[in-house]
Amino acid sequence: MARRYDPERRQRIIDAAIRVAGQKGLAGLSHRSVAAEADVPLGSTTYHFTTLDELMVAALRQANEGFAKVIASRGGLARPRTDLAAELAGLLGEWLAGERTGVELEYELYLAALRRPALRPVAAEWADDLAARLTARTDPVTARALVALMDGICLQVLLTGTSYDEEYAREMLARIIDGAA
Repeated sequence: MARRYDPERRQRIIDAAIRVAGQKGLAGLSHRSVAAEADVPLGSTTYHFTTLDELMVAALRQANEGFAKVIASRGGLARPRTDLAAELAGLLGEWLAGERTGVELEYELYLAALRRPALRPVAAEWADDLAARLTARTDPVTARALVALMDGICLQVLLTGTSYDEEYAREMLARIIDGAA
């Protein structure tokens, strides 16, 4: 029997892993559940991702792209005259207003890095990327503080189910920015 050429299979497996984790949480993520969701043989998932950690890394990397896309679509971080606190608060608002399952999944994968060392470098990528972008507008220490505050605000919104308060976020971000000046 000839092997079927399927160049998109790896990506379908990643997409399926994100859907499975979104529906069942990380506890429901297995090679078997992903293979069923992707409608591929079990051997395909283990061929492309030898371990579950490898699959989770790929899923987290793709999930991280969600916030990066919001940053790119707005473009305000690159403009020196943009009110930095307002732009960051707006970025958070836009991201949190997006598809909730995706945002929750990003954080679930992000927090899974506490117990899965293979995920740690990928979990740190979004924070490192954002801090690097912010150093064009402020010093590296302030950039890290802004990222930490944004991360904390997102976690509070997700964990408490409260609405995102953009004005509060803008004010707190401005305090960090102004304190560094």
